[in-house]
Amino acid sequence: MQVEHHGLFGKIFPPERVDLTNVQEFKQALQSLCEEGYSSIKVDCTRLTMIDSAGLGSLVMFQKRLKERGGELKIINVNHGYVRHLFDMIELSKIISIEEAGI
Repeated sequence: MQVEHHGLFGKIFPPERVDLTNVQEFKQALQSLCEEGYSSIKVDCTRLTMIDSAGLGSLVMFQKRLKERGGELKIINVNHGYVRHLFDMIELSKIISIEEAGI
């Protein structure tokens, strides 16, 4: 799990799959950025091809946590058709900002 620090926001690059086998690592990366004081976190989905309910739950949980601190979670670079379809189907964009491209 790659994590970057960009001044005002932190950025996470999840691997190809986020599921029960690695969701704890994903949560830890998000938690680490929160603990470092970032109130804005971007999840770059460039490599993501699959995410299960555990991964989706983590995204929603951290969006809620960041929103309580006046920040937000953003999902960027959703390139894979399955992931895009899943996000559209569950209307994730009503909860979390989803951008096609980002810094």
